[in-house]
Amino acid sequence: VQLQASGGGSVQAGGSLRLSCAASGRRLSTYTLGWFRQAPGKEREFVSASTWNNGRIYYGPSVKGRFTISRDDAKNTVTLQMNSLKPEDTAVYTCAASTRKYAGNWRPSDFGSWGQGTLVTVSS
Repeated sequence: VQLQASGGGSVQAGGSLRLSCAASGRRLSTYTLGWFRQAPGKEREFVSASTWNNGRIYYGPSVKGRFTISRDDAKNTVTLQMNSLKPEDTAVYTCAASTRKYAGNWRPSDFGSWGQGTLVTVSS
């Protein structure tokens, strides 16, 4: 499956952005869809995931309560609504797809398909 992320940009702290990820090649209905981010000089960090098999949603601790993931399998898209953004949310955000089931946490190695990433910059 090929993934294409969009929607990044610059926003002031406290603002909102909405990221979208469109898939092609295969239907997303049997994939767990996730978002990761990577800030300069830091490791890739799990942001959120939406599973296909039981409809569960997961968030990383730093974004829980501020970000919302949603998927539309009919349109083959997944979105990430980001509210109350903070400067520490600045990173390249990438969508990813996985065929694996949840095993206690979501790691980048669980995801076999990745989009190209979109930059989010939050200024103070």
